[in-house]
Amino acid sequence: MEAELKKILARREKKHISDKRRLSSAVLIPIYQDAGEYNIIFIQRTMTVKEHKGQISFPGGTRDKEDKSLLETALRESEEEIGLHRKDATLLGELDDEITTTSNFIVTPFIASIPWPYTFKPSKAEVEKVISVPVKAVLDKKCLKPDTEILEGKKVASFAYYYRGTVIWGATARILNKLLEIIENITG
Repeated sequence: MEAELKKILARREKKHISDKRRLSSAVLIPIYQDAGEYNIIFIQRTMTVKEHKGQISFPGGTRDKEDKSLLETALRESEEEIGLHRKDATLLGELDDEITTTSNFIVTPFIASIPWPYTFKPSKAEVEKVISVPVKAVLDKKCLKPDTEILEGKKVASFAYYYRGTVIWGATARILNKLLEIIENITG
């Protein structure tokens, strides 16, 4: 699946969002294979972080002035948040930019395969826990439920993924949904 995913991501036209009112940020979507099954790594943020307290997300954060690119932001943040070394992340591609509705960010998602098993070292200040979710589980339509979000003061229809007590919503759910659409096309 990784080779096919990389080919598809290289061919598709990425949707960029430009909005000077929003901060540039990036996330990494770590994917690994274990016993023939693909899994995605998420994190639950602590209640002490400035933004997105307690939320489920991908490792990532705001672009620093020192970051040469948004990919560098995603890799740096993943190393800081979960101890994923840059050398262990093999870039597969990039998804469309997404905006957050509860904060002021444009998120650029990068997908990378990682070796497994892997020993994560979560930042106690930023990460409550590292969560591994099988791709097969979130492809199950029973995981996907309608939801609403507030965007610029207005309620908008949305959706959330539910997996074993974990609720994936907001920009993370929208990013996951785009990735799953591509994976469904690969796996049929």
